[in-house]
Amino acid sequence: MHLMGLDVGSTGVKAVVFTPEGDIVGSAYREYAEVYPETGWIELQPDDVWGGVQAVISEAAAQAGGGVKSLAISALGEAFTPVSADGEFLYNTIVSPDARATEQTERLGERLGAEHVFDLTGMPLSASFTLPKLIWTREKMPRVHERTWKYLLWPEVIQLKLGLTPRIDHSLAGRTMAFDVRARDWSEEMLEAAQIPREMLAEPIAPGEVIGELSAEAAAQVGLEPGCLLVAGGHDQPMNALGAGVVKPGMCVDGMGTVECITVAFDEPVLTDAMRTHNYGCYPHVVGDQYATIAYNYSCGSLLRWWRDHFGTEEIAEARMRRMDVYDVMLSDLPDEPSGLLWLPYFAGSGTPWLDPHAKGAILGLTLDTDRKRLIKALIEGTCYELDLNIRALEEAGVTIDRLRATGGGSRSDTWLQLKADITGKPVVRPNVSESGCQAGAILGGVALGVWRDVHRATEALVAEGKTFTPRKEMHRAYEELRTTYADAWPALREIVYRL
Repeated sequence: MHLMGLDVGSTGVKAVVFTPEGDIVGSAYREYAEVYPETGWIELQPDDVWGGVQAVISEAAAQAGGGVKSLAISALGEAFTPVSADGEFLYNTIVSPDARATEQTERLGERLGAEHVFDLTGMPLSASFTLPKLIWTREKMPRVHERTWKYLLWPEVIQLKLGLTPRIDHSLAGRTMAFDVRARDWSEEMLEAAQIPREMLAEPIAPGEVIGELSAEAAAQVGLEPGCLLVAGGHDQPMNALGAGVVKPGMCVDGMGTVECITVAFDEPVLTDAMRTHNYGCYPHVVGDQYATIAYNYSCGSLLRWWRDHFGTEEIAEARMRRMDVYDVMLSDLPDEPSGLLWLPYFAGSGTPWLDPHAKGAILGLTLDTDRKRLIKALIEGTCYELDLNIRALEEAGVTIDRLRATGGGSRSDTWLQLKADITGKPVVRPNVSESGCQAGAILGGVALGVWRDVHRATEALVAEGKTFTPRKEMHRAYEELRTTYADAWPALREIVYRL
């Protein structure tokens, strides 16, 4: 028996096949490009995503030699695609950092009040969420809206393409700003304010519930076998948390992918003023009746990809010569001391705590002796300063974080994890599996099949802590003033960047 997890991200999709013992027996990845039709707009071409989904599922299943009995999906939040009743894509997927719906967000706030929206949905008022963009689509693209059967997030798109009735899991529904976080159902008040009929959204379902079995025709599309169970997964960050063993209140995972995100688990919804003012949402976890909050930076791994694509000719050539991964080359031989630069990583707007869609990146402190390695170090320092800023804001809101379980592509770098520990002053632990989002899919599928009694038993069997990176006292002291300066940088630069 094999269990598959699929992770649909903002720049690529990955499928991983696991045995019930946690061994990986198949893995495939496809990258796709974001498109930027206008300033502040960020989209994915759905044909590219669906083509990637089909390719990775087929390839990973073939590597495993078949026998995949379940599939559960981890997916990026907020990103929706308008589809017709026959499954035609009517427009591109609009993703979370897209800033086009600022006006619609402000009108929602004026009508309902930011405090009420947060208390009802668990989401701070922001243009990053799905509902304001649905209003934008209805107002600015009326022909698309009129033809739309449903607005679907990516797991539901895949379900529809595989011949099943699309259902949205509670965690992804919680990221739309249209979901009643306590009742765990669509909020009629929010939908009425947006003038979006409930029928245009998929019906909610709890993570781990069975959506359906693949028919022979559907299974053939993706190289699986008829009868494979499609099991409800969830938003990629709580899925990442589950795969890393974050199944109890107070535990924390640091997902280092295209976006960097801290995910913390709670027993009850935490809807305090401090959470709202720091823009920390609270929504259903993929673990039972628990809840989760996330703190995130939109630009993490995407910054290294940006450097590779635009300035990385030297690193690409060296990687080919040494038969190394280009990112390993980029992060090798960096100076041990602080770069002395501040690199604000707001290349796709800022995530929490500012949640400013108009934020832009900046580099401060350049001199004539600044070389490539100092620039690269400053780039990853910027992501660590941003992480530190969020940890401190979460702690101000009453969330205790004593250590970080680092997962995702960036977690493979010892250099990055040690720097993260030095700057934040928190121990950073690398679990025994980096593909935690896909492993969560395998866990939910395995529980549905009866492999494990529940997700707690599954994580006890599969997840173990590996190498720990302890803060070096002298380096933490060296970064102390820079951490404080970084926290002051965006408020000081905001008005100048807006004028640009």
